[in-house]
Amino acid sequence: MQAKRNILVTSALPNANGPIHLGHLLEHIQTDIWVRFQNMMGNRCTYVCADDTHGTATMLKAEQLGITPETLIARVQQEHERDFSGFLVSHDQYYTTHSDENKVYSEQIYQRLKENDLIFTRDVEQLYDPEKKIFLADRFVIGGCPRCKTPGQYGDNCESCAATYDATELIDAKSVFSGVSPVLNNSAHYFFDLPKFSDMLRKWTSSGTLQTEVTNKLSEWLDTGLKPWDISRDAPYFGFLIPGTEDKYFYVWMDAPIGYMASFQHYCDKHDDLVFDDYWKTDSEYEVHHFIGKDIINFHALFWPAVLEGSRYRKPTRIHTHGFITVDGTKMSKSRGTFIKAETYLDHLDPEYLRYYYATKLNASTDDIDINLEDFVQRVNSDLVGKVVNIASRCAGFINKRFDNQLSNTIHAPKLWAESIASAGTIADYYEAGEYGKAVREITRLADNANQYIAKHEPWKLAKQDDQQQAVQDICTMGINLFKQIMLYLKPILPELAQKTEAFLGIQALTWKDSEGFLGPVKINAFSPLIQRMDAKIVDQMIEASKQKPDRESIANDTNEAANTVQAAESATNIEIGDFSKICLKVAKIIRAENVEGADKLLRLELDVGDHQRTVFSGIKSAYPANDLTGKLCVVVANLSPRKMRFGISEGMILAAGTGDEGIFLLSPDEGAKPGMLVS
Repeated sequence: MQAKRNILVTSALPNANGPIHLGHLLEHIQTDIWVRFQNMMGNRCTYVCADDTHGTATMLKAEQLGITPETLIARVQQEHERDFSGFLVSHDQYYTTHSDENKVYSEQIYQRLKENDLIFTRDVEQLYDPEKKIFLADRFVIGGCPRCKTPGQYGDNCESCAATYDATELIDAKSVFSGVSPVLNNSAHYFFDLPKFSDMLRKWTSSGTLQTEVTNKLSEWLDTGLKPWDISRDAPYFGFLIPGTEDKYFYVWMDAPIGYMASFQHYCDKHDDLVFDDYWKTDSEYEVHHFIGKDIINFHALFWPAVLEGSRYRKPTRIHTHGFITVDGTKMSKSRGTFIKAETYLDHLDPEYLRYYYATKLNASTDDIDINLEDFVQRVNSDLVGKVVNIASRCAGFINKRFDNQLSNTIHAPKLWAESIASAGTIADYYEAGEYGKAVREITRLADNANQYIAKHEPWKLAKQDDQQQAVQDICTMGINLFKQIMLYLKPILPELAQKTEAFLGIQALTWKDSEGFLGPVKINAFSPLIQRMDAKIVDQMIEASKQKPDRESIANDTNEAANTVQAAESATNIEIGDFSKICLKVAKIIRAENVEGADKLLRLELDVGDHQRTVFSGIKSAYPANDLTGKLCVVVANLSPRKMRFGISEGMILAAGTGDEGIFLLSPDEGAKPGMLVS
């Protein structure tokens, strides 16, 4: 039996100067899937991150807002945590680099490097903004790349050719703050003697710790020769003072990765069974994994391991590097509405749509990932709704209605069941390697097989034969178990859908070893829709919102708007018969009604519309307690476009009459009407 692994995992630190967007989410979702998988395997996997808070940009933005940097970073951290939580990212600790722990470890590491003769000072010519009267960090100088000549590049590295250089080498450099050409001023700076670690880094970067393409890229830097690394910045600067100085601060890329250690220390302080040194001592058998983008590999795979080596800490077990995000084949753009903030997305769409789509695209390479919006809608609707959840919806109705929710104890398709169990190892290997796309393809293949099995045996036909009832129960039991397997394998990607599945099946939280367990003669719960189809119109609305008003303040009050629809008829204008013929009215049965948290007038209704089920939000709470509506028939506008509300997607409208003074009255068909019947 494989020993339990102890793993510390980090994602790159989001900057405290901006909102979380689709690019951040790619990395954090990628990391979260890997962490959830490890924990399902029975390993102890701790996931920490933090906001990257230090630097001139933070100082100047706080000044612009008229608040302290500390107030700014506290506010942004709260927003970042909210957004990551909204996408079900399971950080065990989300912290800040502006912390006591980070200050302690930054100073300790600096002192150890100094004791080992790895720190020296020398005067440097540094770019200075004569209008703002501040020294300019590399990221605040823009000009042409000195290697490939591409304009508009920052002062530390080129996004076009990935070259690194000094900001003083830029062609026609300009300050991003004032637009003036910076001048050169002399200043004493502190350097880390990176070239002393060239041999170590050449060996370490080729040890399997990195992807092959990353190793090859780093070899270019190593072959051209490493330079001492400037780890200081001049005042004014928001950060930690270098010990023994009064106006020199640690460069943000010195203390930012140390923030991984600080965040973990903060978590250890709250959990007695975790010991910091067990993970970070040089001879540790525990694992440390970093997930990063390919734009910061030099910091994480050259500077960081050298600093750790020089200060007597262990180096990372593995660095998982991913590519950039594009939308419909181009770079994310605010003008086109494809620079989508996390909060804007969450105002329109289910977070698990994006988690699933990212998983279908992610692999172990550093290739860029494109979000094709049309493919996004198609993939979610086809795979998740049409294939995966369809298995449960096709089988659960028979088990619920004909067999009192009871599964049988018969493995009706032993070969198919054995195949589903055997896939556990293959899928686990894919997750471990970061090949999520391959894992999804294998899971989708199992879903196809399950749907083919159900279609072949046609339980809906057998159900009409009295002597075939046991076969119906066995076939549907098999389908439910295959669905359980598929959702187990998808759980790292779709934790909320998996949780709904566990509640539907009445089982404990699924772990990887449960792939061998068959749900025998047990009772399941009534089936209700687990996930809604995605509407392309909602995606269009999200893009439009990203162009114009991406903030939460722009969203209308859905509760009042929905409640007022029952009174709208009084102000309606005359229509022609052709207008009315466009409306599809159907009889629906209310199978579940519940209050909506945070809404005074809304009820959430689950409707049986004959051939499917759907969710509708209705402003009838003042007239009908939720408990009184179950089983009632109503009339629904069945072809009304789904509408994204703050509380979810409403897939239609039920008809009601009345005014605010007289009350609200649900319109119901006569006795004998059945769900799905057309109303004319």
